[in-house]
Amino acid sequence: MIKEIDDYMKDPDIAHEPSALREVHAIRLKIHDETKGMTVAEHTAYYNASSKRFFEDDE
Repeated sequence: MIKEIDDYMKDPDIAHEPSALREVHAIRLKIHDETKGMTVAEHTAYYNASSKRFFEDDE
C-alpha cells in the first residue's frame, strides 16, 4: 500500500507538532519510506526525477 501525505500527517509520533513542522516531518517520513533500501544509483535517479518533475510543472 502506498501511503499518501495525509497518512503521514496523522502519524501519532508527530501529531502534537505545530502544523508547519508536522508537514515537514510528514514529507521527510514519506521520502524515507520511498527510498528505503535503494542503492546509491537508485537514490540519485529518484532525486533527479523528482527535480525534473518539479521544474517541468513550473513551465
